[in-house]
Amino acid sequence: MKLSATGRAVLVSGASRGLGRALASAFAANGDRVAVHYGSRESDARLTLESLTGTGHALVGGDISDPAGAARVADEAAAAVGPVDVLVNNAAVNDPHPPVTTPYEEWAEHWQRHMSVNLLGTALLSHRVAHGLIERRAGGRIVNIGSRGAFRGEPDYPAYGATKAAVHALGQSLAVALGPYGIGVASVAPGFIETERVAHRLTGPEGETIRAQSPFGRVATPQEIAEAVLWLASPAAEWSSGTVLDLNGASHLRM
Repeated sequence: MKLSATGRAVLVSGASRGLGRALASAFAANGDRVAVHYGSRESDARLTLESLTGTGHALVGGDISDPAGAARVADEAAAAVGPVDVLVNNAAVNDPHPPVTTPYEEWAEHWQRHMSVNLLGTALLSHRVAHGLIERRAGGRIVNIGSRGAFRGEPDYPAYGATKAAVHALGQSLAVALGPYGIGVASVAPGFIETERVAHRLTGPEGETIRAQSPFGRVATPQEIAEAVLWLASPAAEWSSGTVLDLNGASHLRM
């Protein structure tokens, strides 16, 4: 069975607001049915759900860093919107923890939380959805939201940069393992995105410095990233499986 271009069942993790909301909106506008996942921001996730065009969408809550919780999220999404054709691993945490000034106990807590949500949650959901696709013999897509920070370093957010690098590597490993089953896996590596979570950093001198990182003199909109993810999840993007797509407005160039 080949992946269709529209009318698919899509699970977007961490879709309460920001990029997650833009991702859910892009797939809904494409004619897909979207399972809007949230970890703790149920009210925000409901706003996302209510904003979506089309019908057949659903809300799914749960802790994806827990093996039982991740399985439940994937299974409830499939029950609500249909067997999942596309998984977008967007859920992540990104709390500051500079190594020089963060006490050891807090340092350990930050690393455990980042590993649990950013990496383990992505691995657990990917495994659950992939096995559903394999059982159905249905070509599908998994798209991971990585980060520019995986390549340029994140001195104040080192666990975030490290886990996003691991997410990129996981995606490439899954691309090789799942390709024989018609399942494409790709990742995007965005730079700075204008979302609610980082709005405070885009004001004043810090905001000017961040925008100056790109020759375009701005940061990305969530919609720009969502459009790229929508393409990577399409039937036309099968040959892009295994890629890590830079989406940073030339703010960081890698060889």
